[in-house]
Amino acid sequence: MKRGRKTNEANSSSSEETTEKESKRHKVIDEKTIVVQSPDWANLLQDIILQVFQYLPLLDRAHASQVCRSWNQVFHMPDLWRCFEFELNQPATSYLRATHPELIKQIIKRHSNHLQYVSFKVVDSSKESAEAACDILSQLVNCSLKTLGLISTARPSFMDLPKSHFISALTVVFVNSKSLSSLKIDDTPVDDPSLKVLVANNSDTLKLLKMSSCPHVSPAGILCVADQCHGLRELALNYHLLSDELLLALSSEKHVRLEHLRIDVVSENPGQTQFHTIQKSSWDAFIKHSPKVNLVMYFFLYEEEFDPFFRYEIPVTHLYFGRSVSKDVLGRVGMTCPRLVELVVCANGLRPLDEELICIAEHCKYLSAVGLGECEVSCSAFVEFVKMCGGRLSQLSIMEEVLIPDQKYSLEQIHWEVSKHLGRVWFPDMMPTW
Repeated sequence: MKRGRKTNEANSSSSEETTEKESKRHKVIDEKTIVVQSPDWANLLQDIILQVFQYLPLLDRAHASQVCRSWNQVFHMPDLWRCFEFELNQPATSYLRATHPELIKQIIKRHSNHLQYVSFKVVDSSKESAEAACDILSQLVNCSLKTLGLISTARPSFMDLPKSHFISALTVVFVNSKSLSSLKIDDTPVDDPSLKVLVANNSDTLKLLKMSSCPHVSPAGILCVADQCHGLRELALNYHLLSDELLLALSSEKHVRLEHLRIDVVSENPGQTQFHTIQKSSWDAFIKHSPKVNLVMYFFLYEEEFDPFFRYEIPVTHLYFGRSVSKDVLGRVGMTCPRLVELVVCANGLRPLDEELICIAEHCKYLSAVGLGECEVSCSAFVEFVKMCGGRLSQLSIMEEVLIPDQKYSLEQIHWEVSKHLGRVWFPDMMPTW
C-alpha cells in the first residue's frame, strides 16, 4: 500500500509538472502570437516615425498622420517641414500630381515658420499655377528660408505673370529671409531693383545664384550682386550678363574663390543677336583668383554667330554645343581650351571631324568625357583620338552612326580596338528601333 501510494504520488507530481510545463509553453506561444499579431505601432519611437515620414509623399504622409495621436504629433514636428517642394498644376487641364490646396493652407497656417528649404515646381507650366506659387510666396512672411527654387518643367510660365505681381511676392522672401544661401530663379521676370533687395538682406549668406534667361536683369544688376555677395561660390547666367567688370569683381581679394560658373550662350533668331567679346586679361584675372573653378558653357547658336568666340585662350572646362557647329569652330576649340574636361557636340554636318578631334586630343590634356551626336568621324581617326587620350576618357558616348568604316577598321572591329586603349569594354551607342 505504501509502495502504491508513493507511486501514485510520484505519478501525480509528474503529471502536475507536465501540466505546468505545458501551460507555460502554451503561455509563451500565446504571448509570442500576441506580439506577432498585434504590434504596438503607436509606441514606436518618434525618431523612427520621423525618418519614415520623410520618405513619404505629402498625401501619404497626411493619411498616415491619421493612424493615431503619436503619428499625428510627428506629422507636425518642425523637422519634417524644413524641406518642402510645392507641386502645382491645374487639375482641370493636367493629370499630373499636385499638392492639394487644403494641405497648402494647413502648411502655411501651421508650418510656414518652419520652412527653410523650399522649391516650387509648376508641373503643367500654366500661368494659373505660377500665380498660385506667387500667392504662396507672398504669405511666407514668418519664415526664414535658406534655399528657394522656382521651377517650370516646360515653358517658362513665370514669364507670363505681370512683372509687378511676381516681384512683389519674391521681395517678401528676400526681405524676411535674412539668411538665404541658395536661389534658383531661371526663366523669371526678376529685375535689377529686386536683386538690390536680395543683396541688402542676404549679402552675407548667399552662396549660389542661378538666374539664366532673366531678360529684365542687366549687367549692372548682376554686377551689384558680385560686388556685395563676397561668399558667392556658384553662379549661372546668360552670356549677355557676362562682362569684364563682372569677372574682375569675382576676382577681387574680398571675394571667395568661385567653384562653378555656368554661362548659357543662346540665340533664338539667326543674325539678330550681337555677342560681345570678353577680354583675355579678364579671363586671366578670373582664373588666377579661382584656379579650380568649373567653367561650363552651353552654346545654342547658329554657325554664323560663332565668330566672337574661341579667338584666344579661355578657361572653359565643360563645353556643350546644342546646335550644329562648324569644323572651323571645333578646330579653334582644340587650340584655345587647354582646361577642357568635357565636350559634347550634338551635330556637325556631313564633313568628317578627323583633324579636329586629333587637335583636341593633342592640346586638351584634361579631356575625360566626350559625346558626339549627328557627326561623322572615320574609324581610323577615332581610334587614334582614343589612343592619344588613353584611359583618362572615363565617359565616351558615340552614336554608331557617327563612325565611318574605312580600309583599316570596320564597325565590327572598332569596339575591340577602342576597348584595348581604354582598358575596359566599350561599344558605340545605338539608336533605339522602336
